[in-house]
Amino acid sequence: MARPAADETAARALRPRVRPGKITKIEDSKVGQLLTLLDRSAVPQQLEELLAGRPGPAGVRPRTVLAGLLLAAYYTGRATIAEAWRILHFRLKPKARTRLGIPAEAPTTARECIAASRRLYRGFDRITTVLDPARCDRRSRLPQDIADAYADAWNVPSGRQAAERLQQLANQLVLTPVRLAHKHGHLRGWRGDVGVDATSIPVLSHPASDRTPTAPVEITAGWHYSGGSGEGTFGYSATFVVAAHRRRPGESAGKPTAYPQMCVGLVLDTPTVRTGRNAVLALEELSELGVPAGTCAADRAYTGCSPENFQIPVRRLGYRLALDYKVNDRGQQGSWQGALLVDGSLACPHMPAALVQATHGLDDKAVREIRDNQQLTEHITAREPHYLKTKQGPDARGAIRLQCPAAGPSPSVNCARRDRLRPRTPRTPGPPSAVVDFSDRRQRAAHPAARPTVQLPQNEWLSPPPADELPRVCSKSDITVPADAAGDLKTAKFRQDSHYLSDDWIAAYKPIRSHNEGIHGRLKGDEIDIGNPKHRPAPGQVAQTFLVALLVTAGNLDILETWLYQRTGTQLTDSVFDNTDPQPPTRPETEPPAQTGRPPPPTTGR
Repeated sequence: MARPAADETAARALRPRVRPGKITKIEDSKVGQLLTLLDRSAVPQQLEELLAGRPGPAGVRPRTVLAGLLLAAYYTGRATIAEAWRILHFRLKPKARTRLGIPAEAPTTARECIAASRRLYRGFDRITTVLDPARCDRRSRLPQDIADAYADAWNVPSGRQAAERLQQLANQLVLTPVRLAHKHGHLRGWRGDVGVDATSIPVLSHPASDRTPTAPVEITAGWHYSGGSGEGTFGYSATFVVAAHRRRPGESAGKPTAYPQMCVGLVLDTPTVRTGRNAVLALEELSELGVPAGTCAADRAYTGCSPENFQIPVRRLGYRLALDYKVNDRGQQGSWQGALLVDGSLACPHMPAALVQATHGLDDKAVREIRDNQQLTEHITAREPHYLKTKQGPDARGAIRLQCPAAGPSPSVNCARRDRLRPRTPRTPGPPSAVVDFSDRRQRAAHPAARPTVQLPQNEWLSPPPADELPRVCSKSDITVPADAAGDLKTAKFRQDSHYLSDDWIAAYKPIRSHNEGIHGRLKGDEIDIGNPKHRPAPGQVAQTFLVALLVTAGNLDILETWLYQRTGTQLTDSVFDNTDPQPPTRPETEPPAQTGRPPPPTTGR
């Protein structure tokens, strides 16, 4: 029976828009590449297992939903169901349609268009529902008390288990192009240095208002404040781990990279919550690829984390830390077994006070413009001989062994206390030669007169104390500093592996941090803009995590293709994707987590 004309007109007004002039067919080869990439991530298979046996209409399979969104992200820079629907039903050729289970003929009537789009929406809704610890109505504002109960469901043990499952699936998507590059040797030039940083992911939802007792639609969103900015962004924080590299001290910038600078880790979460833990989660996923662990550079947001949430686990993963400090944290920060902790490095207990306090109260502008401050540069250089020397690098637990700067065959300072407690045995009999070849730089540096002398207290010259009354760093041959520095929170929190503001620190910290900003600019550019909430309008943390992950996956693939074309003039072929090793087995699966640790609050949501 024919439908009334009014119904057909209303249906045409409601259906997704089709732009006939912009319908260009996508090559089967590119669809096959992206589909193979998606299958290698193993995400569609895991979603099928989670959805098995759930009641209700099945809608479109997760593999088809994710393929449509990935195609939309790759070709339009938008991860929206509407763009995915247009591509799946109007821009694919018959072979690609068959692979994705799409009907051979495109919908022609308004009713067919609505039915096709609703099936796609239903398929995406099933994905977000099964992964949400506490499903609620995401279309309207809830009363604040009910929304708080739903938000708390993310923080109970079952909610954290579900959130970690979600982050693992997102990371599998992001890391699939990285695995592809690693498999074919494109990451050989990467030494394992990484930059960790968080960027804002704004949402379309408005924050809570003081005028109404309702919560925002995004119940787990919050305010993200970028460094140096007093104006916040309402939404989520995305923790990015980017493949980066340090430079040699004094090396100029601008050289082409020997590897594609891809995003190698992503975690989306509420701002200022689990900041350090999210970075560790991404680094743990990265370590399973078998890539080396180099230097990890992070800004002051991560320096301020509790050591057990960031610094300690990162060291135990094998990374060297390069950190920055807040104004009040610069200068002397503590001590460890008698050694002074000065700007993250352990030093001689009698380092001159002027050098210890050289950076005390130093503002951020002075740190950025250190090259223009001659006095500060001289103090930073004068600190070097007083730092403890590494005797043994980190072991499997992240512990290192350090020794006095006056010890060893190549001391950097002269110390009467050290000579008294541990007299030196000359390598050759007789007094040292008084003749020095001034044209030989090594001879000049090795002569005692060229080294600074430690100024001991006056009473020590008159009555030297026994060894057991002296600091351990002076009385023992070396000291051990474990990764957790048990008993000294500041040592575990502030210690780093490059001397702060030295040439080595600048060559490590600043380039890696610039690579972080570069990946943010690349992923928030014109082609792919994860910072535009209209490019990922679906509400909810689960939906936002998946949409951002798909956009970053498309961005990673674009970075790899661009780098390969600029370097060799070639493109990624079908054989490159087909020969990729399958996804390594994931962590042992556990039972699907319960929806929440408490009964869900009553609500009218679907």
